[in-house]
Amino acid sequence: MYTVYILYSNSKDKYYVGHTSGIEDRLTRHNTGRNKSTKYGVSWELVYKEAFSTKSEAYQRELEIKKKKSRVYIEKLIKG
Repeated sequence: MYTVYILYSNSKDKYYVGHTSGIEDRLTRHNTGRNKSTKYGVSWELVYKEAFSTKSEAYQRELEIKKKKSRVYIEKLIKG
């Protein structure tokens, strides 16, 4: 199982989009500064996730979200 996820940093007021096969471990890595992209936004909160059966599907969905380059789009996803 693979997960596309969106994290939110209240201190930086920013979102981060990624994909993983282990969401709990990945969130821990983000919140302990072990990820270069999110190192300065600690602490991150998981605000959205989608499950996929293959890594390829998850990666494609991650790219789809990122290509929108839209905070409004991300916030609509989160609200459902």
